[in-house]
Amino acid sequence: MSDSTDLGEWEFVGRRGAEAARLVPGEVIAAVPAAKVFAKRSGKELRFDFLDDRRVLRMLRLRHEDETVLFNAGFKTGVPLALIGFGAAVYWGGVVQFWESGTARLVYAAAACAVVLILLAVLVRTAALHWGNPVRQNLRARARAYRELAHLARRGGADVPAHYPHYGPYPFAATFRPEADEAETVDGEGLS
Repeated sequence: MSDSTDLGEWEFVGRRGAEAARLVPGEVIAAVPAAKVFAKRSGKELRFDFLDDRRVLRMLRLRHEDETVLFNAGFKTGVPLALIGFGAAVYWGGVVQFWESGTARLVYAAAACAVVLILLAVLVRTAALHWGNPVRQNLRARARAYRELAHLARRGGADVPAHYPHYGPYPFAATFRPEADEAETVDGEGLS
C-alpha cells in the first residue's frame, strides 16, 4: 500500500487526493445498538468483521488504492480519446470538409472514425476489467456496507464525522461474490 506509508497508524485516505482521515473505532460504532445489529448482519452477508478496527482500516486503505487505480486507468484512456476525438472533429470542421475530393474526405472520415472507435473500445474494455473484477467488487461492496454502518451509527448518536468514511454511495458496488479471493494489495495492473 504505497499511499499508506505516510499515514498514521489509524489513518486512511478517503477520496482520491483528499486528506487523511482517522478511523472511527469499532467500539464507538458498536455503542449504537442498531449499528451493532447492522454490523453483525452485514458481516455475515459479506464475510467481514466490520467491528475489527485493523481489518476495516486495511479495507479502507485498499478501497482508496482501488479508486486511485480506477481513476488512473480511466484517465490514461479517456484523455487521449477526448483529445483525438475533439481534434478530428475540429480538423473536419476547419479543413477536411473543404477538400474537393470526396474520396479524400471519405478516407479521412473512415480513418478518424476507426481511431476513435478503437480508443473507445479500449476505454470500455478497461472499464469492464476494473468494474467487473470480483475481488474489487467485494471490496467495494464491503466499503459500501461500512459507509452505511457509519452513517447509521452517526444518526444513532455516535461521534462519527459527517460523510465518514468520505466515499460516495458506490452505485455499482452492490454485488458481493463469495467465491472471489480476498483483496490483498494493489499492483501495477490493479487490485489483485
